[in-house]
Amino acid sequence: MKKRTHFPKGWNEARVQRILKHYETQTESEAIAEDEAAFDPPTQTAIGVPVSLVPKVRQLIAQHGAPNKRVQPPRTSSGASGARRRARG
Repeated sequence: MKKRTHFPKGWNEARVQRILKHYETQTESEAIAEDEAAFDPPTQTAIGVPVSLVPKVRQLIAQHGAPNKRVQPPRTSSGASGARRRARG
């Protein structure tokens, strides 16, 4: 029996495949440009927070009303190198 995949609301197999194709076919230069564009202009920052303070930080963010925007890849991909996106840290 094949296990059925469950997607979050708004997601489906086609969307997953489109996103996979985008990241699997983009060049390293395209990946870097996309990463840099996500922070231009800088409206958010990333910081290390002790685990014990995470609930308080979440509460402060909620009170501030800061949106939790995620960068979505474009619907089409122009890269064709087959290079996989590499994590940069």
